[in-house]
Amino acid sequence: MSNKDKYTQIVKEAAASLGFDFCGIAQAKKLDDDARRLEQWLEKGMHGSMKYMENYFDLRVDPQKLVPGARSVITLLLNYFPSQKQNENLPKISKYAYGKDYHDVIKNKLRAFLQTLREKIGDIHGRGFVDSAPVLERSWAQQSGLGWIGKNGNLLTKQHGSFYFIATLITDIELKYDDPFVKDYCGSCTKCIDSCPTEAILPGKIVDGSKCISYFTIELKEMMIPAEMKGKFDNWMFGCDICQDVCPWNRFSKATNQAEFTPAREVLNFSFRDWKEITEESFKKIFKDSPIRRAKFDGIQRNLKFISSE
Repeated sequence: MSNKDKYTQIVKEAAASLGFDFCGIAQAKKLDDDARRLEQWLEKGMHGSMKYMENYFDLRVDPQKLVPGARSVITLLLNYFPSQKQNENLPKISKYAYGKDYHDVIKNKLRAFLQTLREKIGDIHGRGFVDSAPVLERSWAQQSGLGWIGKNGNLLTKQHGSFYFIATLITDIELKYDDPFVKDYCGSCTKCIDSCPTEAILPGKIVDGSKCISYFTIELKEMMIPAEMKGKFDNWMFGCDICQDVCPWNRFSKATNQAEFTPAREVLNFSFRDWKEITEESFKKIFKDSPIRRAKFDGIQRNLKFISSE
């Protein structure tokens, strides 16, 4: 067995031992096609007020500028589909936020992953990323054979749909690369496009981020949500799962076995009244380890007021 094959086996086994559901590997190279698409998307202003997406453009499309000497991009998927759902007629919260903040959970796993590789392979260099750095993680997932990009912009797997967190490790070791996923199994289905109440999903696998409910309820920092969106949120208070919930591939979703993503009692049961009456002090205490803290207390109260009058 060559070193390349041996190292690849070590990578795949280490990923599985840490609880990652899928692991794919692609050659580190510049993503020219993605660069063009991203540039056009930004020029059209589809990132709304998320100005940070304009930063570090070159780093987003070229892994060797993120990690000098990069040779391989390892993509890891971690299932977050919950075993329980919210009760009916409550302020809705996106499933990814039911449990602990995935950034913290996955960063810990990535540190352990890289440490394991160093112990078994040697003095390798690498950087791990989880949705908080200029990495086109869905493109790398497709390049490494894990799935295809759906019409809603999410990575879809044939095995279990799209309820996955994506982590990326860029490293300077040469590995055996998986074949890119070239087929598109969305076919003629347009359920995600047809179901989006704000018409954020456009033909051609384009998502207008500035119209997405998740953008309004999490990313938008102004204290006023545009009036033209009134009546379109369907009780979504933090994030939105509509385009994933209607996707036929997600009928194969299975509950995660990650204890950290166990739904918080408050997320499953808090009523409109509970959310309205919570104090800022209680909010910070209850959701200190939750993704919900991203919207902050004032943002949650703004969102709650907006959907309460729908």
